[in-house]
Amino acid sequence: MRTKARNKVERIPKRGHYDAPTIHGILDSACIAHVSFADAGGQPFVIPMLYAREGECLYLHGSIASRLMKTVGSGIAACACVTLVDGLVLARSHFHHSMNYRSVVVFGTAEPVTDASEKAAILARFVDAILPGRAAEARAADRNELKATSLLRFHIEQASAKIRSGGPKDDPADATLPIWSGVVPIAQRHAEPIAAEDATPGVPVPASVLRLLD
Repeated sequence: MRTKARNKVERIPKRGHYDAPTIHGILDSACIAHVSFADAGGQPFVIPMLYAREGECLYLHGSIASRLMKTVGSGIAACACVTLVDGLVLARSHFHHSMNYRSVVVFGTAEPVTDASEKAAILARFVDAILPGRAAEARAADRNELKATSLLRFHIEQASAKIRSGGPKDDPADATLPIWSGVVPIAQRHAEPIAAEDATPGVPVPASVLRLLD
């Protein structure tokens, strides 16, 4: 991906990454993007959205009545941000406290996906993006659900990743202060699954869920 002005990391540029494997890896490790756009009157909005990535596109879905889906789907310039937090960085001074993170900012435009069979296939991809293998275990979207759902193909025109890792960057003058410093790692985990209140009797926990517990 070419480096251009709007996706250039300005603050601590050495943390910036512009290669597709790094950007795709972060996008594929998350599932929620904060999508930014401005309406016709210039009012800015930022809305969290589930997404799925295919190649150089993000797919966004929502209600046909959604302001985001209508506005972004008109082809205006938009932006999306994804962030993964990996740890608390605790320094000796307040100033140098931070977090370890991996983030991606993407810029581009979107278009509606209207073909029913394509929409159904991409919605299945959404389900598998949340939990690999789950789409084959559940019922596919029917005609009415497809009509009620708006789907956007967001073309990634430019993107950048920014990554912080490692320990705190204390000032040398603080090195002898009797204050603990270091990193507290943060990791998500999956807990024991809880069946729905109206779960079908006798149906076992599916393979897609069991794989999370291995």
